[in-house]
Amino acid sequence: MAERCSAGFLLMEPTAAMAMTLPAEVREKLAELELELSEGDITQKGYEKKRAKLLAPYIPQIQGVDPSLQIENRIQGSSQPAPAVSKQQKSRASNSRDERFRSDVHTEAVQAALAKYKERKMPMPSKRRSVLVQSSMEACTPPENHSAPPDVTTGLSQRSVHIERPQVASVRGVPRGLHNTTILETADGVPVNSRVSSKIQQLLNTLKRPKRPPLREFFLDDFEELLDVQQPDPNQPKPEGPAMSPLTGEPPGVVTNWPPSLLAAMQRWGTTQPKTPCLTALDNSGKPVYTLTYGKLWSRSVKLAYTLLNKLSTKNEPLLRPGDRVALVFPNNDPVMFMVAFYGCLLVELVPVPIEVPLTRKDAGSQQIGFLLGSCGVTLALTTDACQKGLPKAQTGEVVTFKGWPRLLWFVTDGKHLAKPPKDWHPLVRDASNDIAYIEYKTSKEDSTMGIAVSHSAMLAHCHALTQACGYAEAETITNVLDFKRDAGLWHGVLTSVMNRMHVISIPYSLMKVNPLSWIQKVHSYKARVAVVKSRDMHWSLLSQRDQRDISLSSLRMLIVADGANPWSISSCDAFLNVFQARGLRPEVICPCATSSEALTVAIRRPPEMGVPPPGKAVLSMTGLSHSVIRVDSEEKLSVLTVQDVGQVMPGALVCVVRVEGTPYLCKTDEVGEICVGSNTTGIAYYGLPGITKNIFETIPLTAAGVPLTDRHFTRTGLLGFVGPDKLVFVVGKMDGLMVVSGRRHNADDIVATALAVEPMKFVYRGR
Repeated sequence: MAERCSAGFLLMEPTAAMAMTLPAEVREKLAELELELSEGDITQKGYEKKRAKLLAPYIPQIQGVDPSLQIENRIQGSSQPAPAVSKQQKSRASNSRDERFRSDVHTEAVQAALAKYKERKMPMPSKRRSVLVQSSMEACTPPENHSAPPDVTTGLSQRSVHIERPQVASVRGVPRGLHNTTILETADGVPVNSRVSSKIQQLLNTLKRPKRPPLREFFLDDFEELLDVQQPDPNQPKPEGPAMSPLTGEPPGVVTNWPPSLLAAMQRWGTTQPKTPCLTALDNSGKPVYTLTYGKLWSRSVKLAYTLLNKLSTKNEPLLRPGDRVALVFPNNDPVMFMVAFYGCLLVELVPVPIEVPLTRKDAGSQQIGFLLGSCGVTLALTTDACQKGLPKAQTGEVVTFKGWPRLLWFVTDGKHLAKPPKDWHPLVRDASNDIAYIEYKTSKEDSTMGIAVSHSAMLAHCHALTQACGYAEAETITNVLDFKRDAGLWHGVLTSVMNRMHVISIPYSLMKVNPLSWIQKVHSYKARVAVVKSRDMHWSLLSQRDQRDISLSSLRMLIVADGANPWSISSCDAFLNVFQARGLRPEVICPCATSSEALTVAIRRPPEMGVPPPGKAVLSMTGLSHSVIRVDSEEKLSVLTVQDVGQVMPGALVCVVRVEGTPYLCKTDEVGEICVGSNTTGIAYYGLPGITKNIFETIPLTAAGVPLTDRHFTRTGLLGFVGPDKLVFVVGKMDGLMVVSGRRHNADDIVATALAVEPMKFVYRGR
């Protein structure tokens, strides 16, 4: 067979005998060309041209002879330069692929070739050395000031570089000092005695480097070279006390006549005490708009349960099944409808998921709520007629699908939309079980929303523990200023209140913005025994207390501060006591508490009639706290943090403090760590997230010897604190607000506390 080369000459295909007579270097070059062609590193035209140049000296020519391809001895006898590289060949070299785009397959082939030459212990052939100058190149190296040195370009990455042929003069007369004698190293580091140019050696060194730099090299900044890495101070404070012992709450009280479940309690009060007030809702002017009795709570919840179970289904199959999750979308000024919907879902074993009302179609916060609804598999949303009319609508008149939300069926729970159940239909009221009762949402510091599942048994046990810790009694009146859909507002104002047949006065947030004294006025008018507030509510009431004089807080036996764990709450409590002590408020009535979405109520200060130790305060060194060490300091200094206790742990609970990072070893007595609770009153899981559930809800604290503290699982609360004297719990921050700067720990709550400790109008300027 004949082959036509790119220059137009017809060459005969080498026979097997002729191929055996080819030099070894030529055969290896042919193999490399085949590899490059198969990998696509060169075109077919380039392959044919290079192959023709290699075979031209060894194959008989048919149509003329190309003078540039013949083997002559003119290299040793002439000083004429070789023909210059054509423009087309130069452009091909300049347009070759960049080093960044080398493929892994190509790199692997290069490494294989290098390994082959390493085994043979011979110099690696280079395309920079022409076959025509083989003998002379082994004898000498061109001078450094040669007119046509090798041109190493980016095309080297393709192993198909075209360079100019060197003009090799006679070795006679060349000064010895102009020879560049080096030792050639292959890419695998095998030294080979040879005289090569520095550029060839530089190329081989380049091949030694990895194809891509490590990922960290892409993120190196110049300032890191100037940044002084702070070494740990050998004089920094360190914990010195012994390992702490777990803190045990008082034994749970035994009450024989308590109902076996929360639904059984609602049924009991709804049938035996139907006229007793359960919940009073107020409008924006502070006037009562509706009082829900226990009889109405029971009958309306049963009516809603029957409708959900029988009227929201097709002929083939029901829309809802036991265990399905249902979204409760109710505004903050309608606690009555929310309470009916919540208990109506529980009666038919549906899992309510209370959420906030979406403001706009693309509200950023509602997108995270939509992710929660999607992960919970929610397909039905319950709401009121007034709330449904305020939601954005599509052109069809239906509620739009909010961004990030699953497609929902909206159902209005007003009485006119409910079906009356037959007289012989009664819901099945079961005892408390480990099935999920409700899901409460939580937003983390990364703005991700997670659903915390609470079982029926945990819900009942938590109501029992709150009843015992707060000394709740039947028919007491409680004023609730908190959000009734979640956290302490839900636990005290919707769940525990029903367990004890209490009357709740719900203060909407919209009323607090108009009249910050409204909750104090309702305590005075209803002679409320308990009030559940936040420190902000106490702070706001101080700003307008001069407008109201004829009020008395002497009826309060317990003022629960739900955010008592925040470091700034102590200033609000002290200021509120200084003003309202003259109006009947007793100092021992103020009861801060610490709560967690995962562990529910962690600790609460007991009311005075329960014979508990007096409240405590701790003046702590901020420097010590930044190293997670407790050091008592004097209150006169500016670099101190004064915190108040949050009371004792809950009845039947086991509490310990573990280290923040790494393995959950028990902290020392003078060390700050994360508070963990082992109890049957906590949440059970992040719904649909088994990975982080194990880390948070199944923690096993270890002693210094690495032995598990107990065989029970603990729940991480996300609260940073320690256990002080008289078994009082102190909280100094939260895990979500933890900041580590130069190896020292700070908390975002400290910034808020600092801003509230100064006069904002004088020291804190807008935009700073």
